[in-house]
Amino acid sequence: MSARKPAHPLEEMVAAQKGGRACGFYSVCSAHRFVLEASVQEALADGTAVLIESTSNQVDQFGGYTGMTPAQFVTYVQGVAGALGLPMNRLVLGGDHLGPNRWQAEPAAAAMSKARDLVRACVRAGYTKIHIDTSMRCADDPGGAHAPLPVETAAARAAQLCRTAEDEHRAAGRSGRLIYVIGTEVPPPGGAKETLAAGVRPTRVPDAKRTLAATRRAFDQMGLESAWDRVVALVVQPGVEYGDEDVVPYNRARAAPLSRLIERHGSLVYEAHSTDYQTEDALRSMVQDHFAVLKVGPWLTFAFREAVFALAAMEQELLGRRKSAKSSAIRAVLEQVMLADPRHWQSYYRGTPEAQHYARQYSYSDRARYYWPHPRLQRALRRLIANLTATGIPLTLLSQHLPAQYAAIRLGAPAGGPAGLIHARIREVTGVYARACAMA
Repeated sequence: MSARKPAHPLEEMVAAQKGGRACGFYSVCSAHRFVLEASVQEALADGTAVLIESTSNQVDQFGGYTGMTPAQFVTYVQGVAGALGLPMNRLVLGGDHLGPNRWQAEPAAAAMSKARDLVRACVRAGYTKIHIDTSMRCADDPGGAHAPLPVETAAARAAQLCRTAEDEHRAAGRSGRLIYVIGTEVPPPGGAKETLAAGVRPTRVPDAKRTLAATRRAFDQMGLESAWDRVVALVVQPGVEYGDEDVVPYNRARAAPLSRLIERHGSLVYEAHSTDYQTEDALRSMVQDHFAVLKVGPWLTFAFREAVFALAAMEQELLGRRKSAKSSAIRAVLEQVMLADPRHWQSYYRGTPEAQHYARQYSYSDRARYYWPHPRLQRALRRLIANLTATGIPLTLLSQHLPAQYAAIRLGAPAGGPAGLIHARIREVTGVYARACAMA
């Protein structure tokens, strides 16, 4: 009999949860280099592993919107982590919403074939956390275009993708354990488009029960009992969300029925999406209530954008009256790039031109995050950092625009230059999650 493979870091967290310890794991859903660097720095400071995930929109076998395949994404993230000295056994890579999401306009057979190829590519590349999402309708699925896919159909397709993952993991000779997250009742990616004044209803307990039961049956029918033992989390809606200007806070009372349900399952916790912008107390309460995997993405790039805007304001103060100085003009460049290619924000930001202009800069949904890799913006960012590195940043000016970083430097933290200030601002967010998850 072969020895049991070492537990996955998320399995260890689940075991601790079931043992009565209110701990969790936060998942960094971003391909932004500054975000990844800050997240690795947080893990190094805390002595923990870091969980980084790509969505099926970001990364797929054809490149996704980042232009990266799963293998390329792994190489990229491992390069970032390795350059900062993080041991690879403390880097966990995951795939989010793996399924036919990108190919919903195609017949189910074609969409699922591409979904299987995506799962194979992720497992072959070294992803070890697989969120299977087969909730979306394909072109030839019976019923109305907006009718929910029957839970039995979604469960059967989830089992097919799990079988694909298991077979690829075995064929590729991958070491370590492959773990799964199931369930699909999540907020829309990137934040809600409508007003959130009425709040958000948590997943109904009967619906969560049906998802668990149907998926368990589908796994058993495909001989995936061993894989079911490695399902660590169910995705549900805990009642949190954010829009352009609104955040729906976590309400423990409304989520209590869900919390009680998962306590009856000895090896499962919940995974919560769109937890961005929740308070630290709210996130800690979510972890205590077994919403133990917390997904975060736009808040991290929102913090990056805040830091860049602060640096741009300081650049203007220091260079604005020097005729020979060449400013980065990074805010103007961002606006020009977003206007020239509105596909990532136009369906999200409505209203007057003035309202859209404001949203492009300050919206919680942070559609600006899609544009930072643009060559013009990358050049502007390099110039911004070079300009402020050359001039230096007076502490009085830093106090005005980045007061938390000013206070840290006054207490002895290394300044780290303009890039270090960006990392430090992002780490204000990762620090909230680390403390909420009892990882710091």
